[in-house]
Amino acid sequence: MSTLVTLGAGVVFGLALAAPPGPMNAVIAEEAVLRGRFAGFRAGLGAATADAIFFVLAYIGVVAVVESFPLLQGAMVAIGGVLMLYFAVGAAQGARASFRPTSGEETIAAEGKGFRKALVLALTNPYQVLFWLTIGVGLLRPGELDVLSRLPVVGADLAGALVVATGSPALIGGFFLGVLVWIVGFPTGLVAAERRIETFAPLVAVASAVVLAGSGVYFLYDAATTLAALGA
Repeated sequence: MSTLVTLGAGVVFGLALAAPPGPMNAVIAEEAVLRGRFAGFRAGLGAATADAIFFVLAYIGVVAVVESFPLLQGAMVAIGGVLMLYFAVGAAQGARASFRPTSGEETIAAEGKGFRKALVLALTNPYQVLFWLTIGVGLLRPGELDVLSRLPVVGADLAGALVVATGSPALIGGFFLGVLVWIVGFPTGLVAAERRIETFAPLVAVASAVVLAGSGVYFLYDAATTLAALGA
């Protein structure tokens, strides 16, 4: 029973981290509504693959190197910001093409590169690295984890309600299972909604472009301030 509770806690934790709006979900949404449910899943799989890579690097201690080099962190933030702005332009172009009746459908489908987009964005996302430096490492070390306290907004009120043992294969497996549930369910729900609302696809594509552009600008600002502080 304790193993099942730990597995379930890992699923909840994975969902809580995968679900909040951000660049990764913007890419998943764009791919799903413009190119289909499977394209959205592939994009989610790209982000999940990055998490798996970071998991291995955190396990063997390589990720900790990034924490020791602020200049490297600043460079990663800058690269991530530029990539987000670049993909925002692509999302805006996809939104414009999706307004066309049928002439643009084949072009949109052919240009789907969601897996690579999400993977590259995730690998250059310093906040994802920081997650594996902090919470991720905590998942690997034997101890205890207050799962619900990590939830946004309501975490403080739920602290202590669900405490599980860390360093358990069941917890890690549950975490990635939760991520898998999200990257399957999220694009499926978007495609189902798009079939009912004709203008849903371009609206989601526009929203994805806005999220990516906003994240890119923020990343570049963060990188500029970080690098300026290092040069002072």
